[in-house]
Amino acid sequence: MKKIFACVAALLALHTTNAQSINKIISEKEVRRIEGTLSDDNMEGRRTFTPGIEKASAFIESEFKKTGLQTFNNAANYRQEFFMYQSITTSAKITINGSLVPDSLVACFSYVPTISLTEKSDVQVVSIKAGEKFGSKFYQYYQSKKNLLVLVDTSFKSSLKNIQKFEKTSADPGKNAVVFVFANMEETTFSIDITNAIQQKALNNVVGVLTGKSKPDEYVVFSGHYDHLGIGSPVEGVPHDTNDSIYNGANDDAAGTTAVLTLANYFKKLNNNERTIIFVTFVAEELGGFGSQYFSKQLAPEKVMAMFNIEMIGTESKWGLNSAYITGFEKSDMGKILQKNLTGSSFTFYPDPYPDQQLFYRSDNATLARLGVPAHTISTSKMDNEPNYHHASDQIETLDISNMTEIIKAIAKSSTSIINGQDTPSRVDTKQLR
Repeated sequence: MKKIFACVAALLALHTTNAQSINKIISEKEVRRIEGTLSDDNMEGRRTFTPGIEKASAFIESEFKKTGLQTFNNAANYRQEFFMYQSITTSAKITINGSLVPDSLVACFSYVPTISLTEKSDVQVVSIKAGEKFGSKFYQYYQSKKNLLVLVDTSFKSSLKNIQKFEKTSADPGKNAVVFVFANMEETTFSIDITNAIQQKALNNVVGVLTGKSKPDEYVVFSGHYDHLGIGSPVEGVPHDTNDSIYNGANDDAAGTTAVLTLANYFKKLNNNERTIIFVTFVAEELGGFGSQYFSKQLAPEKVMAMFNIEMIGTESKWGLNSAYITGFEKSDMGKILQKNLTGSSFTFYPDPYPDQQLFYRSDNATLARLGVPAHTISTSKMDNEPNYHHASDQIETLDISNMTEIIKAIAKSSTSIINGQDTPSRVDTKQLR
């Protein structure tokens, strides 16, 4: 009986010590410090290929170094560098049925210096008709490796300016052209002549590693993206206030990056992870998830036991405090494991309440998930009513730092059995993925 009481006392003491540790390490003060730095105006909105993203990368690298993480694959530093290609169209001449289409109705995407096509070339003519879902159709055609002439119904003309401003970047550019023409017409003959200026540009993820003690070849990934939208037009009504033209991205996704840095410090101080933990902050998510796509190619997917991608946790979820949702909840049993580890706490993980938005496929978890990894995004963002999403108003003042801190603690606690090797989430069935 004395032995039983001694064991119970030891367990209670351990639980108390862990609780004290997590409250001390993952503190509201520390979360505010990191979040405040990443979303500060001097980061200039952290747009890819700008001085602001370089400042953000340097800060994250310094935090990983201070924490004492190792580099990925014994690299010289924490920067995981790769290249992308940026295309700027210098001239475009599009004629349909003998008539020149005004530049104001055209958006061209091509990554070769010059390209000339006619109806006699290998070009497929497709359309986006009135009543169809423009966004999904646009991305389907935009990502095509074929030559496409896309005739877009003029009911979507309000989207044209955004498409024309769409940053033309690719890590794996093809030799094709995709041309969107916003005009209601039937093509009989056409010609496409495009001239582009192509630049190769370097960019980087930031990756730190905490090697596992008994299972170093089994990986658990914690991730978030550190890029955002940069500097846009001044907010209407305050044209002379340049601060209001900075898209700080406090929630999207300085919040997720803050969680990754805080969790890295926490698990390093615990120093008891049986599996290797990889902490990564991705670049170029806003351009199409290029950072996560490159990162995913550097890992054998069968070695990745789980991925916690953290995106926009700075505001309350639709259920209020102490709650978050997991995208693709039904695609593996990872969510059930996390909730089991939170038994007795006031925190709850819910399935994604916005299935129509296809969030499971829209964030940095998607590439590894498509390879069968139980890779899910944790978020609280109310996607049907998040007033600051992709606006200059996404600033630290709009975040609930206290609740955000509790979410990070919940992620830390819920991941424990996966990190120590006790639980292994089921794999995502790739046959059921679209």
